[in-house]
Amino acid sequence: MTPFAFPLLPTFRRFLAALLPAAMLALPPSAAAAPEADPGSDGLPLEDIQTFAEVFEHIKRAYVKDVDDRTLLRNAMRGMLNELDPHSAYLDEEQYKSLRETTEGEFGGIGIEVGMENDRVTVITPIDDTPASRAGIESRDVIMRIDGTSTDGLSLHEAVNLMRGEPDTEIEITVLREGEDSPRRLTLTRENIRTESVKHELLAPGYGYLRISQFQTRTAEQALDAIDDMQRQSDGRSLDGLVLDLRNNPGGVLQSAVDIADLFLDHGRVVYTEGRLDNSEMSFSATPTAPAGDVPLVVLINGGSASAAEIVAGALQDQRRGVIMGTESFGKGSVQQVMPLGENEGLKLTTALYYTPDGRSIQAQGIEPDVKVVRGRLEIADSPFELREADLEGHLNAPNGTGDADAASSSRLRDDYQLGEALNLLKALNVVDRRGR
Repeated sequence: MTPFAFPLLPTFRRFLAALLPAAMLALPPSAAAAPEADPGSDGLPLEDIQTFAEVFEHIKRAYVKDVDDRTLLRNAMRGMLNELDPHSAYLDEEQYKSLRETTEGEFGGIGIEVGMENDRVTVITPIDDTPASRAGIESRDVIMRIDGTSTDGLSLHEAVNLMRGEPDTEIEITVLREGEDSPRRLTLTRENIRTESVKHELLAPGYGYLRISQFQTRTAEQALDAIDDMQRQSDGRSLDGLVLDLRNNPGGVLQSAVDIADLFLDHGRVVYTEGRLDNSEMSFSATPTAPAGDVPLVVLINGGSASAAEIVAGALQDQRRGVIMGTESFGKGSVQQVMPLGENEGLKLTTALYYTPDGRSIQAQGIEPDVKVVRGRLEIADSPFELREADLEGHLNAPNGTGDADAASSSRLRDDYQLGEALNLLKALNVVDRRGR
């Protein structure tokens, strides 16, 4: 090994004095004198530690700007974690606080879930009813610049921190979409993002629509209330069919995803995880009670459906409980744990991969829909010669018509081709079921 060209600084002498004895104690006695630990052992590689110390000293003495020891050591921790995978990260005080705010479901920003893909800041999904979704940002869009700052070389957390800010402040982002020649420059106004995870309505008499935008602590409880409400609107009888919309759902709380799947399953495994630590290996199964176990089900997914959303879709697909429709999902099949470091800092570390009931890992693979339906909009040409009963003067109204509600549902179905196809499939399944009896 090359000897040091200068004596160690006092700070780093103390650092090595604490670190090297621990490394020596971690080695078996026969290897204590070796310059480098066996890669397969739990011991620390002493030669690499000494090289790290030498790099540290060079930076301290020769870098163009003075950098304090704390900054250098935290940068080293960031580097260790950033090189593992896109989802592991060191969280300083500000980032740790930001993560807690996101978990609690309220923060100032534009409303997108992002990740790193091919070293580029990439949109996983826009959150419903936020500046990002209203601006037309889509899954897989690459964020190239944020307020004039290039994202090249930025960590994920640095990019997120640039996008967050006080409500009512403007932000300019430049995004590049696959298949387009030039990037888009968008100016958005930050809002206080409150994430309401469940929405519902009747698409047609007896046919419900349940939208889950992400998985929070109370999502399953809210979803059950929504199903009950739609059944009350259907004169108290069971629904003839339900569309579960998981499109652009970035995931969230694992237990919440299990509870949602349990609404539709009365037996069998939902998901299991495998990792190196004993506590990272878990298995979740459905309970015998399934409040919506008999309702015909179509599940909508797309490229923005990730993580916990893929757990639900994979479980329902493997259990043959519903028809998965749409396009291939995102493919995030890893589990992260947040580990506190002291009071104000933390470590987000990938500790396991999760698997569907049939043992499929969706990591970098995604869920393939049973019925592929791309996004589109149904356009109906109006003919000036077409005459319907409703056009006749003095026509009678249906005694039990819902008027504006029917019009709203019809508009939604025209604007959302995938949703319209899901409703058509549910109706067809009911026709086949009635004829088979």
